[in-house]
Amino acid sequence: MRFSNWLLFGAAVLVAAEPPEDEEDVPQITNFNGKLVPPMLELTPDNWKKEVKASKYLMVKHYSPYCPHCIDYAPAFQTLYEFYYTSSPAGNAPKDAEFTSFYDFRFGSINCVAYHDLCTEHQVVSWPTTIVFENGEQITTFKGIKTIPVLSSGVEDVLEKAKPGTRPESLALPEPGDSSSPDQKAGSASEAAHEANNASTPEQKAGDKADVTAISAAAQATGWTAPPFSPPTQKTLKPKSTPNPNGVSVSLSPDSFDKLVKKSQDVWFIKFYAPWCHHCQKMAPSWEQMAKQMQGRLNIGEVNCEANSKLCKDVGTKGFPTMMLFKGNQRVEYQGLRGVGDFLNFAESAVGVSSGIQDVDFDSFKALEEKEEVIFLYFYDHATTSEDFLTLDRLPLSLVGHAKLVRTRDPKLYDRFKITTWPRLLVSREGRPTYYTPLSPGEMRDTNMVLNWMKSVWLPLVPELTAMNAREIMDGKIVVLGILNRADEVAYATAMREMKNAANEWMDKQIQLFQLERQELRDAKQLRIEEAQDRNDERRLRDAKNIRINMDRSSRKEVTFAWVDAGFWQRWIRSTYGIDSKAGDRVIINDEDNRRFWDQTSTGNNIVPSRTSIIETLTKVTSNATKIPPKLTIGFFHKILFDVKASFRDHPYLSWGCLLGIAFGVLSWFRGSLTFRVPPFIKNRLNFRQRRRDARTRDEARLAPIRDAG
Repeated sequence: MRFSNWLLFGAAVLVAAEPPEDEEDVPQITNFNGKLVPPMLELTPDNWKKEVKASKYLMVKHYSPYCPHCIDYAPAFQTLYEFYYTSSPAGNAPKDAEFTSFYDFRFGSINCVAYHDLCTEHQVVSWPTTIVFENGEQITTFKGIKTIPVLSSGVEDVLEKAKPGTRPESLALPEPGDSSSPDQKAGSASEAAHEANNASTPEQKAGDKADVTAISAAAQATGWTAPPFSPPTQKTLKPKSTPNPNGVSVSLSPDSFDKLVKKSQDVWFIKFYAPWCHHCQKMAPSWEQMAKQMQGRLNIGEVNCEANSKLCKDVGTKGFPTMMLFKGNQRVEYQGLRGVGDFLNFAESAVGVSSGIQDVDFDSFKALEEKEEVIFLYFYDHATTSEDFLTLDRLPLSLVGHAKLVRTRDPKLYDRFKITTWPRLLVSREGRPTYYTPLSPGEMRDTNMVLNWMKSVWLPLVPELTAMNAREIMDGKIVVLGILNRADEVAYATAMREMKNAANEWMDKQIQLFQLERQELRDAKQLRIEEAQDRNDERRLRDAKNIRINMDRSSRKEVTFAWVDAGFWQRWIRSTYGIDSKAGDRVIINDEDNRRFWDQTSTGNNIVPSRTSIIETLTKVTSNATKIPPKLTIGFFHKILFDVKASFRDHPYLSWGCLLGIAFGVLSWFRGSLTFRVPPFIKNRLNFRQRRRDARTRDEARLAPIRDAG
């Protein structure tokens, strides 16, 4: 559930805020049988694993906000939740026992439009579907619309099984939408609530405070926790009008695009499409659903490139559909998947762009580190110029969907990251800083240079390999790839900890080697200078001083770490690396450029998610790849063709020369093999004829004088 929604929740509790404009989109505190009921738990892929472990039993409604059956079913499930939440056990149960804590039973819901993958994981094929989970396993499923008595019978079976002898013999069940059960007097409850709201005596105010405390405890019981991050007060740029007021994708013409997008600072997420494009047609429902979800938060638009070809050409569209995020004249192309959830995740991260770059202090940054894997932190002071801030303001749009950018002037953060000059920029990944090292103020103000550095470090320390970031992670690098089973949470947590420890140790080792190499080069330069001084050779001294210590490491392959879900990518892992992911967690060291990999240590054992196993093998692979024989990810003949192609790419002139030489040799051999050879019987016949001609010539020569004399 969104952060702003919880702010409204707290404001409603303290009666200190105005009601929101869109009541349907905000979770409401309700009243049932005279008791306050907190909002139902909303489940997402981010909190599912945590919440399913938080209680033994969890009854979850899977729904779509656009499904008519789901809309009809919503009051029944909400009333069922309120009825049980405010009920008390019977029989041999303690008198003061509360339903949620006594039975360890909670209610929740999942929006299958926004989180389709999570519903697919639960094998939900139609809406609504209600499932009761016990310790994360499905035990009861209700498909379609069900009445409160039907749902209650399923709940009662579970409760009786959990706590035998604590359920009443009969239940007076309410109707959908009721605010009290039939055996309660709604009038007296409403009157009591009204008197409580108008209390003015100290005793009554104390009762109000107790109610607020009770609500907080109730909210905790449903999985709600106070937001851990409260940023310092800062000015925010409010849009002149409410973004996307109607929740639709606005069709833009060249005139409206120029007015609404280019000449304003509002953020727009725009689709460029063609009516005949099959992919555009297939994506259209997801785009419309995303536009509806982002009502009042982010402007959504679309441009028909068939009718506005010049506009599409001007913004640089090369295919259909193309999605771009705009803020004034700035734009960045969306490269993600085209599902509703993917669009929503990107759009959610784009909402904060319009409010500017957030200022943080030491405490708020520490809290932010617990939520974000990658954070760019910009340090500034009173002397930072407007030109520096102008460069900084151009960056957030390109970071949408990748990382968070914040700024600070807190001395505690200066001390933590050892900042002594301003402005400075670093990235914090798992608390580990990596600094941007400009050589001049101009490089600090060069937006392209800063952005290129950000792109090189905006992945987490150990990112998950997906279809969208595979090329970014694998190409041009040696990748330590963990094949991990996410379903086994204990083993997964242990393996990830070992992977991160290995990544940190390897980075520390590379820093030490870098510093040692730099010091060796400096010492060599100093020796040349001293030698020239001893010989009093001014020319050699000048040359020695002009030696530049080049620490360019671009010729060396970068080593990165990543992990892949063994269950989801099982077929790809088996076909590419020949590894059965069901056999347990493994680690491979992949060299994608050369289509080879290593999956065994020097002793012949499999590489496992262990810091020692990874570092030992990685050191030998990077120092001398032949120490441990690699395996190929492609066949023998494919490897030959790949090597030939790589040779032409890396050494074109030499490769063409070799190719021409081979062609000339083959041609010469072929030409020699075609030389005409006369068969022996023909050759003998020809020789006989030649001898006869020679004999006739000799005879004529001998008879010529006789003829002349006669």
